[in-house]
Amino acid sequence: MVEKNSEEDEGSARWVLACELRRLREASGRSLAQLADEINYDRTYLHRLETGERLSKLPVMEALDRVYGTGELLVRLWKLARLDAFKDKYREFMKLEAKATILHSYAITVPGLLQTEDFATFSLSSSPTPIDPEELEESVAARLGRQELLQRDRPPHVRVILDESALRRPVPDPKIWHDQLVRISEAAEAQHMTIQVLPFAAGVHSLMGGSLWLLWAADGSAVAYLEGNKSGELLEEPADVERYRLSYDQLRDAALSPPDSAVLIRQLVEDSRP
Repeated sequence: MVEKNSEEDEGSARWVLACELRRLREASGRSLAQLADEINYDRTYLHRLETGERLSKLPVMEALDRVYGTGELLVRLWKLARLDAFKDKYREFMKLEAKATILHSYAITVPGLLQTEDFATFSLSSSPTPIDPEELEESVAARLGRQELLQRDRPPHVRVILDESALRRPVPDPKIWHDQLVRISEAAEAQHMTIQVLPFAAGVHSLMGGSLWLLWAADGSAVAYLEGNKSGELLEEPADVERYRLSYDQLRDAALSPPDSAVLIRQLVEDSRP
């Protein structure tokens, strides 16, 4: 039996995933040791996935789907289970994000969709409150899991306006920072991605102090998500969304063009070489 802490846990997607992982392994006749050898993951780690103690990264689920011949069953369950790692408002935003066809963002820090694993680890571990290593790993996996939507056959079109401060505030490790800037530069070349830099010279504006996401679904409906340092707010009223869309359009007009932004980012990549 899969361990569980409460009746609420028993009904969670994470618990369902854990049960399915154990059922599939036992039905295949494999021991944990055999499975660990087959997919090159630690036996103890796989056991903790089957008890619901840990939430894996996407490549683990992809490997297990291949081993068990389950198509994308485990990947789909994992996408639901990782939502448990986020707070309620952000969880709802992620559900909408997964269905969006257009995503527009203004970010004062490097957004999760563009973060490398090392940068995400440093960012999440820099909290003033000590974080358990296993909780940190799980949070990193959940954050990077959002990037899956960029790998779809038909990914959404994403436009990110990066405040210049996001590109000028490095982490202590030069290699981590250089690799992060390389990731942003590469993303700017993607067909479905547009990145603009809002320079310091643009001055004071209406979205200072937080980040903004605007999402459009296939049916034309839109939502806005405001994110501060310790809070988030999901706005669904058309009038509210329209107001923030106008603020976003003003920032886009003040930002460097996509080609000029790409030139600046490439220069920062060169300047940051360790």
